[in-house]
Parts: sequence; structure tokens; C-alpha cells
Amino acid sequence: MVLRLRKRKKNAGQADVSLAKGHERISYYELEQATEGFNESNLLGKGSFSIVYKGILKDGTFFAAKVFNVQQEGAFKSFDTECEILRNLRHRNLTKIITSCSNLDFKALVLEYMPNGTLYRWLYSHNLFLNLLQRLDIMIDVASAMNYLHNGYSTPVVHCDLKPSNVLLNQEMIGHVSDFGIAKLLGEGEGFVQTRTIATIGYIAPEYGQDGIVSTRCDVYSFGILMIETFTRTRPSDEIFTGELSIQSWVSDSFPSGIHKVADSNLIQPGDEQIDAKMQCLLSLVELALSCTVVIPDARISMEDALSTL
Repeated sequence: MVLRLRKRKKNAGQADVSLAKGHERISYYELEQATEGFNESNLLGKGSFSIVYKGILKDGTFFAAKVFNVQQEGAFKSFDTECEILRNLRHRNLTKIITSCSNLDFKALVLEYMPNGTLYRWLYSHNLFLNLLQRLDIMIDVASAMNYLHNGYSTPVVHCDLKPSNVLLNQEMIGHVSDFGIAKLLGEGEGFVQTRTIATIGYIAPEYGQDGIVSTRCDVYSFGILMIETFTRTRPSDEIFTGELSIQSWVSDSFPSGIHKVADSNLIQPGDEQIDAKMQCLLSLVELALSCTVVIPDARISMEDALSTL
């Protein structure tokens, strides 16, 4: 079994108690210098409330500066939420906050730099490729982070926006969950909260999209969609998904006998001597993804069980 042959990472599910190297709060001037005046050549990406730039600190540390668009409604709240959550959470598969820069009209987070970019980039760039075991490793990394958010912290944290562009890869291709701008903290004894903040269409759980109900089961659903996308290399927003056909039903209708028709063809090449083992692995992964994306929230597998299955 390919699942058992892969090299298990040490302590994959455990919290990393080592803090990022201590830095004092950075000034706007220092941040401007470090990013060469927020130069377009240092642009790493754009989000709903922010723009991310690559920079370098005086001690030679590369970082990612997440600069919030304070003119946009919701940006201040997004900054405060991300500060609160990242300040208190420590796990090897979560992006680490180095420091921050904040005044009345400027807000930025200085985050750990991930040289290999996003999972999205690796899935859809023509000159990049992830093999089956690399994709499996990254899914274990993400599941470890999500299980920690749901069960490893004093208050359950719901990420609310899990997708390939929010999974970052470091030098060793270890996956890190990022962007906590619309995350929700569940209070003691609280199973869910209601919100009017809508996440990314295609990854959003039905009860979240229809009624604004947010629980840890919403993240489980998003994780299932992320898994399907990772092993089929097909976006949930693809134009083939119209009417009643969604990425989940497309894969479900093909399971188990037609899974080779929906899997990323780059993963299962004709003549590959390991094709049977790879197909068995893909079947197990798709089965797990489908158990994450059941319509009824309480019928979905938990993040803890999803991690142990992987």
C-alpha cells in the first residue's frame, strides 16, 4: 500500500512549541525599506483584504508582509482576527507571525516566508509537478493543522476559508495553513456561530453558504473539497460544474469503478509498474474526501478521524 510506504513525518500532528525568532514590532519605514517601497517585483499575492509582498529584515531573514487595505470594509476586523489567532497558536503546519506594523492608517503582518509558494501554484503551473506521495504528505500537513485548530487549542478555531491558495509550502515542501482573516473562535460549549461573512464559493459547506452557520464541520467539508481538487487537479469552479453537477457529485458518481476517469492523469500513467498500488491509494483518498463532504454536517467525519485515516 502506497499509504503505508510513504515516509511518515516525525510528530506530524503535534504542536510546535518553539516560537519564531523574537522580533520587536517593525515600523512602517522599516517595512517600506525591506520591501523596496512595496515594489510590484516583490508581490507574492493578493487576497480579499490584503496584498502580500516579499521582504528582507536587517538580520537577513526573508519574510512575507501582508499589507491590509484599510480603505476596504472588513479589513480592520480581518487584521485584528488574524493577529489574535496567530499570536496564540503554535503548530508546525501553521504560518508563523514574526511581528506586526500597526498605526491609524496602516496595518500589516510580518509572516514567515514560504519559498515554494502555494499549493494552487503547484497544482496548476505547467512547469511544476507534485507526485502522489507529495500530495498525500501535504494533505497530512493540512489535516494536522486543522485538527490542532479544532482540538489542540483551548478554544476551537474554525478557519472558514481552506483552499489551495491558502496552503503554503516551505523549502522542504511542508504544507502550512495560512490566512485567518475570516476565522471564527467558538466559545466554550459553543458548537457553532452564525456569520454574514461568506468564504470562497466552491469550498464552502452548504449550511455555511445557505444559513451562515459556521462550525468545525465546515472546515471538514472544505478539506474534503481540497482533497478532491488536489488529486483530480480540477477546480470546484470549473465550467464543467453547472446546474446540479458539483465537483463532489462528479467524483461521487465516478466512485469507485470510474475513479481513473476523474483522477489527475499525471498521477497514473499507462505502463507504470505501481499503477495498481496508486489506484488503491487514490480510492482510499477519494473515499475519505467523500466522507468529509456529506451534505449533513453531523454525518461528516471529524478532522481528528480524517487525520488518523490519512
